[in-house]
Amino acid sequence: MEMMIQAIRQLIQLSEAEAERFVRDCRAVSFSRNEELLAAGPVPQKILFVLEGVVRVTIDDLAGKEHTVHFARPMEFITDYSAFLEGIGAAFAVRAVSAGRAVVLPRSTIEWGYAHLQDGEKLGRTVAEYYFTYLDNRIKRLFTLSPMERYTNIGKVFPGIHDQVPQHMIASYLGSTPVHLSRLKRELRSKV
Repeated sequence: MEMMIQAIRQLIQLSEAEAERFVRDCRAVSFSRNEELLAAGPVPQKILFVLEGVVRVTIDDLAGKEHTVHFARPMEFITDYSAFLEGIGAAFAVRAVSAGRAVVLPRSTIEWGYAHLQDGEKLGRTVAEYYFTYLDNRIKRLFTLSPMERYTNIGKVFPGIHDQVPQHMIASYLGSTPVHLSRLKRELRSKV
């Protein structure tokens, strides 16, 4: 929990008493590789704070094909935020790429934080702004960068991702296929 409290303190001021009460109903969990941490369909009732490992956010298209939308690594909060905030069924699933650990923040903790933390609303706004900016930039990159530019940019967005995530998931994130990603990598190597 201390790692999460430290991350929150980078965003807002948080007294010891506030921190103790905020984490009271949270729990640390371990997860295994490929474990589903949040299912698409039900209304999300939790937010995860990743302590160790890598998780990915996925969505299935109308044909049932899975697409990677986002990766979350240590020191990041993750859920289907719009579904969580609107109280609607999740479109996104959250799955573990690797084994790891996370803190589960139940809805009641988040609501308590908004109502009782001195800077609770600021915390929520700051996290929401981070994800809005991330998703806004992601959409812009998908439509304005070439496949090669998207491939070279992913390492800037997620440093070290190539060593942490299988290539087919990176291809999915880039809106490509594993075969096309291999071609991009070969082309990039030939230029060096």
